[in-house]
Amino acid sequence: MRVGRGSNAVYDVIVIGLGAAGAATLSALAASGARVRGLDRFNSPHALGSSHGQSRITRQAIGEGSAYVPLAVRSQQIWRELEAEGDEALFSQVGCLILSDPEDRNERPPGQAFIDRTLAAAREHGVAHELLDTDAIRGRYPQFVVRDEVAGYFEASSGFLHVEACIRAQLGRAQRAGAEVSSLSRVASVRQEADHVVTTLADGEKLLSQRAVVSAGAWTASLLGPPFDTLLSTTRQVMHWFPTAAGAEVEGAWSRSPVFIWRHGSGRDDFFYGFPSLGGQVKVADEAYGPGVPADTVDRATPASDSRRMFDAHVRGRLQSILPEPAFAAACLYTVTPDSHFIIDRHPDHPRIEVVSACSGHGFKHAAAIGEAVAEKLTHGASRIDLSFFALSRFAESAP
Repeated sequence: MRVGRGSNAVYDVIVIGLGAAGAATLSALAASGARVRGLDRFNSPHALGSSHGQSRITRQAIGEGSAYVPLAVRSQQIWRELEAEGDEALFSQVGCLILSDPEDRNERPPGQAFIDRTLAAAREHGVAHELLDTDAIRGRYPQFVVRDEVAGYFEASSGFLHVEACIRAQLGRAQRAGAEVSSLSRVASVRQEADHVVTTLADGEKLLSQRAVVSAGAWTASLLGPPFDTLLSTTRQVMHWFPTAAGAEVEGAWSRSPVFIWRHGSGRDDFFYGFPSLGGQVKVADEAYGPGVPADTVDRATPASDSRRMFDAHVRGRLQSILPEPAFAAACLYTVTPDSHFIIDRHPDHPRIEVVSACSGHGFKHAAAIGEAVAEKLTHGASRIDLSFFALSRFAESAP
């Protein structure tokens, strides 16, 4: 895609926000031959948004909805392609284990437990998997203390992504293909004017482009205003790293562990997830959905009480050989929609602006394919992967 003769635009596309989705979009657009510039208010990758914290789970059978499966599968392929181009590990294929206590399954409508929805997605899309009973879980994974009747789903093709390395790889590919990357560039406004988009930086500089992509995560609502200021909510989450007990028999099991997702009850809070030990530390996290907080004023402190609550609510009695005093913790941001699904669509009032945001805490695994699909949409008018599930129109359709 090139700017047409007579257009006022200098760039084909400006990408605002260079986290997981923005870096992937910039990379794919640059590879297509578009003249692109990426802007980030910080120096990406950074620890002030959603795309940080060492690791993110990737899996192929997506219990959150069948529309995600093609994105997850294609993203894994892209990570492998990127990994082959560089010298950093991007995707550690250690497998993914989903554990479900009987309360998780028995206190929900049939087929609605997360493990059941994951299994349905795997069968629909032909994702290879194993179903494990309690004895099989105990025999294979001694690091997990499971009660009787706990069910397991194991997906060998999955594992975890190295977050910061993935973003560096995308930005590096974008720059090799000719993209401009501008760090410490805060955007004050973005709007469509006639046949182009004007992006105004906080220092007053104005950039002209044919199209713009807003992938600003927690800053999307304040940048774009209605309707995003009412659709999007930013919440503070905390990730915790606990040390393993030195010399413990199970310590080796933690270094070989799959990533895991554990639903141990029917409540929204009866859930946590974690990773293999790296450097003798196991990363675990849950999800907290309190009142929305502005991205610029969120409390990024992580007092010991946060980690004690996490340990007592989830780790104690379930994970073997994990010491209760955390090595460290870090805050990150979720930007969520009312239905916890993504928004990938044109701005309703500025159709030259594409909004790619609100990944609601489960977007990193899909980001590489999202970037590719958005680039295809902008350069060819349509993407090979169907993005209609993520359209803004669903909120109007659900309104009373």
